[in-house]
Amino acid sequence: MFASLSFRVAALGFTVVVAVAALAGLMVDASRQTRQSFDWVQHSGAVIEIIEEALADLRNAESGQRGFVLTHNPDYASSFASATADAAGKIRQVVNMTGDNPGQNARAREIADLMAQRIAVLKQPLHLGQRGDFVGALAIVSRGRGRELMDAIAVRVEAFLDQERVLQKMRQEATEERLTIGKWSAVIGAAIVALLALVGSALIVRAIRKPLHTMLKAMTHLGDGEHSRIATTMGSREFAQLARGYNAMADRLAAAVADQAGSEQRLQVANTSLERTAATLRDRGDVIELLGGMAHRMQAARTDEELAQIIRVFVPRVLPNIPGALYAHNNSRNLLVPVAEWGDFGTGSDGFAPDQCWALRRGQAHWLAGTGDDIVCAHIGHDEAYHCEPLLAGGEVIGVLHLRAQIGTESRFRLTVLAENIASALVNHRLQRSLREQTIRDPLTGLFNRRYMEEAMTIEIARTARSGAPLSLVMCDVDHFKRFNDDHGHDAGDAVLQAVAAEMKKRFRDGDVVCRFGGEEFTVIAPGTSSEALMNRVESVRQAIAELSIRQNGRTLGAISMSFGIATWNDTMTRDGSSLIQAADAALYQAKREGRNRANVYRLAA
Repeated sequence: MFASLSFRVAALGFTVVVAVAALAGLMVDASRQTRQSFDWVQHSGAVIEIIEEALADLRNAESGQRGFVLTHNPDYASSFASATADAAGKIRQVVNMTGDNPGQNARAREIADLMAQRIAVLKQPLHLGQRGDFVGALAIVSRGRGRELMDAIAVRVEAFLDQERVLQKMRQEATEERLTIGKWSAVIGAAIVALLALVGSALIVRAIRKPLHTMLKAMTHLGDGEHSRIATTMGSREFAQLARGYNAMADRLAAAVADQAGSEQRLQVANTSLERTAATLRDRGDVIELLGGMAHRMQAARTDEELAQIIRVFVPRVLPNIPGALYAHNNSRNLLVPVAEWGDFGTGSDGFAPDQCWALRRGQAHWLAGTGDDIVCAHIGHDEAYHCEPLLAGGEVIGVLHLRAQIGTESRFRLTVLAENIASALVNHRLQRSLREQTIRDPLTGLFNRRYMEEAMTIEIARTARSGAPLSLVMCDVDHFKRFNDDHGHDAGDAVLQAVAAEMKKRFRDGDVVCRFGGEEFTVIAPGTSSEALMNRVESVRQAIAELSIRQNGRTLGAISMSFGIATWNDTMTRDGSSLIQAADAALYQAKREGRNRANVYRLAA
């Protein structure tokens, strides 16, 4: 297998693809572990918040009971039952949430018992007061039993919170460590893939140049009248075949020289054949070297435009004077869409379906030499000489090369190797793009994530600082989002976030960068737009979201509204975007204070 030069080229492409796939798997696993660590950090935060709320509810109940006993005003006792019920419910929730931690669970159970005792003690004077015995109620309060219980509860809650904050810090440090490992894994993995492609390309080029030099040297000697044979161990099957052909030709030439009768004529024929062979050999060597450089550049391409530019530069050099176009398969649309064209081609369409090309139907090259010579592909539209070369990988359609000319015998070699290189590069490019999408997209909403937002913010601020064009930022979040999770569960909260994200993506401009900042918060970077001009767009988004009606499991989740804060960058702000975010955040909080479900523009203090 490795004796074939074509197999080595294919093996290089396969090795690079496998390395990229392994790198992608590593990144997916790192992302999963980071997500788990982040969930534990959020879990600790939720535990801390709920137990603090439970303690606050208990203290509210205590204040209501004392106010009732001291003032005889029944309004103070009206919220006692709900406050004690909330406190008991929340401490039970904390007990359930700490089931994975025996130490914290034991502390939570102890706090729950003490709270139950405190609630029982609080109820005694309350009941006496409700029956009119305020003297007896004051006597029970003055004994101080309730204060001792409350102090014990406060001490144990503080110990519980200290331990939970320690856990939260440890989990946060673990998350940061996993993020660092993921980042370095991506950097090292990409370097290894690039090194593999570079080393493999260098070895292939070296395997071409050495036998090519040997054969050219032998042919030079032969032209000088020196007869010599070439060893057939040339390092590759193709060059060995050429060497055997050369030796056979040289032997025939020697026999022709020995044969006096007609020797001049036979010598002339041999020389002509030798020149053709040498020209073919040089041509193929140049093509292989050219394709090696092309393959190296395609493997390093990061964007569709870079890949198209490489195609436009190198393909006309490999297939001179043959106009054509490269179409790549778009899986989501099931279309072959134009990627690049060269020569006087002009695609004239946005793409075509795979079944419109006979080359893709048959899985092999399809061409038309003249009118009526063969079946015409539906995407051609009229009789003309053309050639369609399918690009396949593992039985999957990758793309097609459409050439507006008939390909000669010698050009078939060029086209075959060219198609293999382009197919390998398209597969690699598709994997790289998929990996990039995973790192910059929020998996729940499909919007850009906070990491991408920070990178885009830095770029846009640098651009607006140079050009003087305005740059605005929108900070927004869902009003009372917690109630969706509390009333309907976290699946309902996810449904709300997805619906809001879809509406924002649909209504903001294509040039605006819509991101999920975190939780129920979103950001929108709007280049070339001032706050005042952006306000109308934000208002239409706000009204559209207020009109949303989301149903889940046969029930309506209720009204949804969002608050928005808008700010525009100026040269007094920092270049990293932190000042702009703070300004938009301040405008958002102002909208919250003014009643929510509104948009507010940040104004500098006079």
